Amino acid sequence: MTLLVFIVSLLGAMAIGVPVAFALMFCGVVLMSYMGMFNSQIIAQNMIIGADTFTLLAIPFFILAGELMNAGGLSRRIIEFAIACVGHIRGGLGIVAIMAAIIMASISGSAAADTAALAAILIPMMANAGYNVPRSGGLIAAGGIIAPVIPPSMAFIVFGVSANVSITQLFMAGIVPGIFMGFALIAMWLVVVRKDKIEALPKASGAERLGATGRALWALGMPVIILGGIKAGVVTPTEAAVIAAAYALFVGMVIYRELKPKDLPSVILRAAKTTSIVMFLVCAALVSAWLITAANIPAEVAGYIEPLIDRPKLLMLVIMLLILVVGTALDLTPTILILTPVLMPIIKMAGIDPVYFGVMFIMNCCIGLITPPVGVVLNVVSGVGRIPLGKVVVGILPFLLVEVCVLMLFVLFPEIIMVPARWLH
Repeated sequence: MTLLVFIVSLLGAMAIGVPVAFALMFCGVVLMSYMGMFNSQIIAQNMIIGADTFTLLAIPFFILAGELMNAGGLSRRIIEFAIACVGHIRGGLGIVAIMAAIIMASISGSAAADTAALAAILIPMMANAGYNVPRSGGLIAAGGIIAPVIPPSMAFIVFGVSANVSITQLFMAGIVPGIFMGFALIAMWLVVVRKDKIEALPKASGAERLGATGRALWALGMPVIILGGIKAGVVTPTEAAVIAAAYALFVGMVIYRELKPKDLPSVILRAAKTTSIVMFLVCAALVSAWLITAANIPAEVAGYIEPLIDRPKLLMLVIMLLILVVGTALDLTPTILILTPVLMPIIKMAGIDPVYFGVMFIMNCCIGLITPPVGVVLNVVSGVGRIPLGKVVVGILPFLLVEVCVLMLFVLFPEIIMVPARWLH
């Protein structure tokens, strides 16, 4: 009955248009009232304690780094570098989109920001070269969701704090799956584009490639510094976020000189707005998380799926299908915050590695960003690329399918993730 109260109060509040953060708080109040332990101090204390975490400081700095990267010209030079390398191949601009998405993912970790930058630059180029525009938009959207999988990832930070799992291990475990997703998208792209009448870009000369590499070198050095520092144990993920923001500011203002002092207030304001949304969600969710534990909801859920506890792969399959369904209606961060406290005790009971589950969970939540009706990244591509949303949905279908197939492959063969992750860590 407690589980039913939790689900009905949460979904009921969201159904009438209550913002997710307030719906989570309302759900907490309802649960407390149902259990006869209502106390407004519990809500206030849990929200304050939830925000008072050193690890969460990484979120505003990584968001700021992403904003500085786009405003300072780092994103554009990464795309120019990719065009110089593979733009001349048939279907090369699609490969450029995925290459650039992987590189940019290792800098900002924001699906929406990376997708917006890619769509603004590449969709007009792809349209002029004769590519199918909705399909091109679909590819860019599918590539954009690699950002929260490859470190540094705000999604991993939120999950790590919520589940009490090492963020460094999550970062290292996300590298291989993110790259794997990229190669799968490239393979699908080359299949669907083979019959299109498209014009390949002129092949860049050795000097042009060298010049593009030189111009992008500072941008390409950013992921090396971030991931290298974390892997070597020199910095924590939070400290790496500060370094990333400082590095992006230095390169944008001093090296590329595209970021002017007058631009900083608007950049900082955009980062602050995004940070406030994420942090308020985290704080509100921790109220519900505390009450989920107090109400023993995980044990109630475990009772329903008890036959699957001894069959971890089947359990993972069922959980992944559940998250796919939830992801069609909820954004990335709310999905993590709502489901993590419910699912983690079950994962531990089944003996599933929490780091492996965390990577799978985030991958699945990211797929939710490109599934209608919510599909935040779909809306970004539609708005920036000026493509009707319905056409983007049709264009993304083959790439959505291949990403779901990659997810299911990792369900069947978890060692694909965990063996490289342990070696990297």
